[in-house]
Amino acid sequence: MSDYERNTVLSTREVFSRADEIFAERAELSRTAASRHSVTYAGTEGTVTLEAHRHGPSTVVVARTDRLRTSKLDTVVRHLFNQLPYQHGDPPRE
Repeated sequence: MSDYERNTVLSTREVFSRADEIFAERAELSRTAASRHSVTYAGTEGTVTLEAHRHGPSTVVVARTDRLRTSKLDTVVRHLFNQLPYQHGDPPRE
């Protein structure tokens, strides 16, 4: 129900690795499906699918959730996106 998009300098592998940690820690989600460019996480808070595609020096990351923007899951997705730097050397945002 909610879609988010972010560009980052991280590789798709690094994006999915950070997502694994953040979704497990903050929303108790686990991977339920994965492919080269997509990972789906699910748990009691809901379901989110991340797609990541590398385009030159940046990766476009799209997250789609099955919850409203006011849900805990969407808060966690926004937190993940704040941890993805736009450029090398960018500090994580809270």
